[in-house]
Amino acid sequence: MRVRVAAICCVTLAGLSAGCAHRPSPQPVQVAPNPFGYLKRSAVCVTSPLGKPAASRSVEMKTRSDDGQCGLTISQPEGGAYASFLLTSLPLHGNSFIYNYDKQTYVTYTAATAYAGTDAFTVSLVPGGGKPRTALKVDVSVDATGVVVPPPPVATPEPKPAARRKGRRTAHHHR
Repeated sequence: MRVRVAAICCVTLAGLSAGCAHRPSPQPVQVAPNPFGYLKRSAVCVTSPLGKPAASRSVEMKTRSDDGQCGLTISQPEGGAYASFLLTSLPLHGNSFIYNYDKQTYVTYTAATAYAGTDAFTVSLVPGGGKPRTALKVDVSVDATGVVVPPPPVATPEPKPAARRKGRRTAHHHR
């Protein structure tokens, strides 16, 4: 019994010490993280540089309407995420999603499936601490090359139940 407990302790300690082995540190994230687990990245996502912080900023975004998002990272001039944000004008041909994660603010856009053309939206970034807000205008160019829209499902009519046949009764006349 003591030998078995000692063997289990040695195996457990060996497994724990293997977990402490030095491993290379992860590389920095190059694209917006996916903390929600369901966000898909567009096959095409290119954004222009933001430029220097000012009262208003703008960025150009090129993306594909393949149900994937395109995003950019923005932070306050001193660093860190914005305290709050709000969409002051909504995109007409897609959806915008803004969130803070790991001391950064992320602005994402997903075009409507198979849409091709331009879109735009504006975000008001609130730094907090009584500092003035910053407007961020995002001009989007959407391409639909190679995007295939599946045909809508065809509703099949439900079969009608067979009509019940009423049995004929023969009349018997008694005389």
